[in-house]
Amino acid sequence: MPDAPLSSRLKTTIQAAELPSQNSLMTLAVAVVVIGALYLAKEVMVPITLAVLLSFVLTPLVERLRRIGLWRVPSVFLAVFLALGVIVALGAVIGTQVAALGSDAAFYAQRIEQKVGQVRTLAAKQVATLSDGIGRSADAPKPPAAPKTDARGRQPAPDAPKPVPVEVHQPDPTPLEMVERIALPILGPLGSLGIVLVVAVFILMQMEDLRDRFIRLFGSGDLHRTTAALDDAAARLSRYFLTQLAMNAGFGVIVAAGLFVLGVPSPALFGIIAALLRFVPYVGAVGAALLPAALAAAVDPGWTLVIETVAMFVVIEAITGQVIEPLAYGHSTGLSPVSVVVSAIFWAWLWGPVGLILAMPLTLCLVVLGRHVEHLQFIDVLLGDQPALTPAESFYQRMLAGDADEALDQAEILLRDQPLSAYYDEVALKGLQMAANDSLRGVLTDQQLNHIQESIGAIVVDLADHADEGKQAEALPDAPSGAVLCVAGRGPLDEAASTMLAQILAKRGLHARVVSSAAVARGAIDTLDVSGVDVVCVSYLEAGGSLSALRYLMRRIHQRAAGVPTLVGFWQAEAGQLDEDRLRAVIGADHYTTSLRDAVDECIARANPVGAQQPELAPA
Repeated sequence: MPDAPLSSRLKTTIQAAELPSQNSLMTLAVAVVVIGALYLAKEVMVPITLAVLLSFVLTPLVERLRRIGLWRVPSVFLAVFLALGVIVALGAVIGTQVAALGSDAAFYAQRIEQKVGQVRTLAAKQVATLSDGIGRSADAPKPPAAPKTDARGRQPAPDAPKPVPVEVHQPDPTPLEMVERIALPILGPLGSLGIVLVVAVFILMQMEDLRDRFIRLFGSGDLHRTTAALDDAAARLSRYFLTQLAMNAGFGVIVAAGLFVLGVPSPALFGIIAALLRFVPYVGAVGAALLPAALAAAVDPGWTLVIETVAMFVVIEAITGQVIEPLAYGHSTGLSPVSVVVSAIFWAWLWGPVGLILAMPLTLCLVVLGRHVEHLQFIDVLLGDQPALTPAESFYQRMLAGDADEALDQAEILLRDQPLSAYYDEVALKGLQMAANDSLRGVLTDQQLNHIQESIGAIVVDLADHADEGKQAEALPDAPSGAVLCVAGRGPLDEAASTMLAQILAKRGLHARVVSSAAVARGAIDTLDVSGVDVVCVSYLEAGGSLSALRYLMRRIHQRAAGVPTLVGFWQAEAGQLDEDRLRAVIGADHYTTSLRDAVDECIARANPVGAQQPELAPA
């Protein structure tokens, strides 16, 4: 009785999805508690977080001061005092510039109001022009105006007395109240700044002790791995924060210089604001341009200064974001674009404007942590810029969707840096292995298998023009048979693997012919054309399957093509996993391989390439 199709032999029941485990629910509960604690304790957590980030920025300076001979304590205090000096200087500049703007605030407000009125008038004229052509009835009589009435519907008396206005004046503030009004808004930021500096000092002083405690809590079982992860994470984060700080400070300096040249008042203030807002991803530079543009509209009677200010921001941001930052950071900061936007929304909701500025550094910390801590790898998958799927997994997913064009786009990108045979080995065959495993489990329908087979065939045809390693063969002449016979096993995707092998063989100068598993079945093997065949190569993708069917197949091939070398490609196995002596005893083939490149080399060693120079006969 002929064998039943593989898809019908392997039908199984698909298991139902499992309920969330207790560990998953516990992780979710911990995450909810942590987020709630961060929200409720933001008054404490924000200064501590700022202190941690400041310690990352100051660590290189402390290390450099220690290299020149200073002890740790003087190095830490000197670095913190320098940071405090920079903060105080920036605060003084901001206060001076704001005071200068405040003296002319009434004039600027009046000029801006005039500009807004001009824009409204222009818009009203445009609306009136458009409404003239949309059914305006000029001759329609206007309805009489309704008489004015009071709240009870009665008309007021003509000589009703007008109400007397009443004004309420607050008493003049006492000196103590004046001090209170001035001091309270300042004490809050000063207190937060003090907490930040004190915590930063303790972190820098106790860096090694904090590291050891962290290792004790989370990684004492593997000291080498945990230490390497912490050192790598600290170095990466410190370098990133320092680079980002330098980039944004440079951005602010250039903006301030540009505004000074253009004649916009208080350029230093807007330079500092631009440097701070640029920590906000995507929209920071836009927000930094709004205030200078509004002030330019207040200073200039026309619109020239506004246009020049906006153009300056566009040029500086384009050069910084598209040229300088890729050179400074590499081509990526380690975060995906979607994660940057989502994290900005999340931290802004959690901690307000400060969270918006800290969103990118905090998210980068989480991604680095996820790359080194096994239980937190999901953070790196969700927020990092590393591909979520391997090329082989992505290939299989596109095959399942029947999207050959998207898989071909991926192949075109990968083939820029590797030969065709390497792409087939590392991506296509591994994707076919996943499909073969799913087919054995019975989770692929016949329609999905057909989609995969059709998509693979289309991709192989479209990749026919791509080069492979080694010298490409010239166009092969037509021949009724080939030097290498590529036989497909019984698996539903073995023929696709044989087609790939035949294509690579043809590029290396060998005739290759693909035959299906039906052509070597018991009832058809006697009609198989084996004339001129130098090597028979069988493709086998059925991972974990029985070898009995393959043993009988090899026995039929040996009977039909006696004396022809045979090779079996176990494409689902890894290199070095094959026990050739055992396989030779069980299956009976001459050679075994796990990659197309090895199979091609083996075939070249046992077959004559087309057009190869024949040895000259010795003279009689």
